[in-house]
Parts: sequence; structure tokens; C-alpha cells
Amino acid sequence: MKDSQANRNPQAESKKTTIPPYMKAISGSFGGIVEACCLQPIDVIKTRLQLDRMGNYKGIVHCGATVSSTEGVRALWKGLTPFATHLTLKYALRMGSNAMLQSAFKDSDTGTLSNKARFLSGFGAGVLEALVIVTPFEVVKIRLQQQRGLSRELLKYKGPIHCAHTIIRQEGLFGLWAGAAPTVMRNGTNQAAMFTAKNAFDVVLWKKHEGDGKVLQPWQSMISGFLAGTAGPVCTGPFDVVKTRLMAQSRDGGEVKYKGLVHAIRTIYAEEGLRALWKGLLPRLMRIPPGQAIMWAVADQIIGLYERRYFHSAAL
Repeated sequence: MKDSQANRNPQAESKKTTIPPYMKAISGSFGGIVEACCLQPIDVIKTRLQLDRMGNYKGIVHCGATVSSTEGVRALWKGLTPFATHLTLKYALRMGSNAMLQSAFKDSDTGTLSNKARFLSGFGAGVLEALVIVTPFEVVKIRLQQQRGLSRELLKYKGPIHCAHTIIRQEGLFGLWAGAAPTVMRNGTNQAAMFTAKNAFDVVLWKKHEGDGKVLQPWQSMISGFLAGTAGPVCTGPFDVVKTRLMAQSRDGGEVKYKGLVHAIRTIYAEEGLRALWKGLLPRLMRIPPGQAIMWAVADQIIGLYERRYFHSAAL
């Protein structure tokens, strides 16, 4: 009897020790704040590289140095307010909705979650965050980031609220959802892969199962998060480039260059070549995996403390 209790699978107890979605949402929001403050400059560089059709920037370092020298160091944190707000809300929605979908997909008898169900939960969370939060916030962020200079008088958009108001006035409410289709594809695929990989790395590397009361060290969470965040950018590079191009173009002048997802891919391929569809991949790899490492280091500590307080202590 003791042997069977000692050898029980922590995952088999997940039905009794499910972490509430609101706790996952809180952990994600705190992780998003820390990530945004640390990695905003890389996101600015990525956006500038993706919008550079004339070859003004020679690479990541040259782009960052050029922006700093011509516009000031503060320019590397352009769009921080919408970016930080966007990440905080996005991670709260992502983590909370993923937890709710996982609960719905769990086996009603054993409480276990299959890899297929985990993948679908992640995809659903990615689609939801793309439509509700990511698209409008990134439209505002990208419009702000593509502006050159720091003088407010010379800028079309004076700040996040003014930018959103101007887009709605000139392009209509749906102007804030420009590039929604590639954003849905990018985020859905990214989160499906990320949640599945993160769980797998936690189990394989650290023997950590959800609800077992074990709190990973921050460096362990960072390794799992970093590895889990690497696959998405490579697979979804074209969606990210198309998303940025669609979001950056303004409709106030009448005609737009890109008509939609498929047209944008064809146009970029015809005019700039296949490699252009992966423009900004290196800064994405410099931002997303470290960003996931930072986010999970914070989120896992909050979730781990909750597990230890409410699950592990109750078992004792």
C-alpha cells in the first residue's frame, strides 16, 4: 500500500490539485511587466528591420546604434507603454484561458491531460489573445515605433492614445485590427508549441509536474522557457513579417500596398525574395526565447508558491 502511494504519478492527481485560472493569469501578468521593461529595445530594432525596404540598416547592432545616435537612446524604448500594457494583458489572458481550456480538455475520470489536448489548449489561447489584445495593441505599437525622431511636434502620432484615436478617425475601428489574420496564425501556432514544449521540458529536465508542490529555481524556469520559446519564431517568421507590414501601412491616403495575408506574402516574395519573409528573425530569436525565460521565471515562482502553500502544505 505504501509502495503504491510512494510511486503514484503526480500528474494523476492533477484533478485534485488544479491551479485556478485566475492564479495563472496573475502570474502571467507579473511576468509580462518584467519582460517588457527588459526587452523593449530588441522589439524596436526588430520592427525597424522588418520595415526597412531600402536597406538602411546593416544588421541588429547597426540598427540599434543608428537609432541611438540619430534619435537618442530613449528611442529604443519607443512604444514601451503600449508594449508593457499589451504584454501584461496578453499574458494574463493567455495563461488564464489556457488553464480554462486545459480544464475543459482533461479526462473527466483521471484528470490527466493528453499532449493533443495541451496543444489545442495552447492554440486556442493564442487565437484568443491575438483577436482580443495582440492585434490592436501591436498596430499602435508598430505605428509608434516606425516614426523617426523624438520631437512630438513633427510626429504624426503623439502617443498611444492619440495614435489609437487617429487610426479610428482616419481608418475606422477595424483599422486597429489590421493584420489580424497573420497575427492569429502566428500566435495560435506559437502558443500551441510553447505550452506543449514548456511542460515537456519541465518534466524531462526537472521532473516537475503541475500540482506536485515543487517550486523550480528561477534558472530552471528560464532554461525551460528559453527552449520552449525557440521553435515558434522559426516556424511563424512569414506571418510575423506580413503582420508587421499590414499593421504599419496607413489607409488615410487611400490605396494600400498589401491587400491581405496571401497578397502580402506574394508581393514580398516577388519584390524582395524568399529571405525577406524571415526578416527580423534574429532579433525575434533574441527577444522571444529570452522573453519566455524571463516570463516563466517570474510566473513559475508565483505558481510554485501557490502550489506549496495550498497543495503541498495541505497534504502535510
